[in-house]
Amino acid sequence: MEQYGRCVAASPASWQRDCHGLRLSISRCAAAHPIVQQIRRDCAGPFAAFEQCLKENEAAVTNCSDHVNAFLLCADRVKGSA
Repeated sequence: MEQYGRCVAASPASWQRDCHGLRLSISRCAAAHPIVQQIRRDCAGPFAAFEQCLKENEAAVTNCSDHVNAFLLCADRVKGSA
């Protein structure tokens, strides 16, 4: 996850292409974990908004900090109730 974050930060204009392999690895790894499955269900809305923001701000991902914060708050609530 940290490696993906560093990749995105290092490639602001091309992170979607440059970091695609790392994103797939994270997805495969996380897909089987029960808490991740619950977060995906319970936080689908905030995560979709974050992904849409990233698509619209490929060259300025820092514009999506409010979206990522909303998703992280949701995920923390899910983890706290687990």
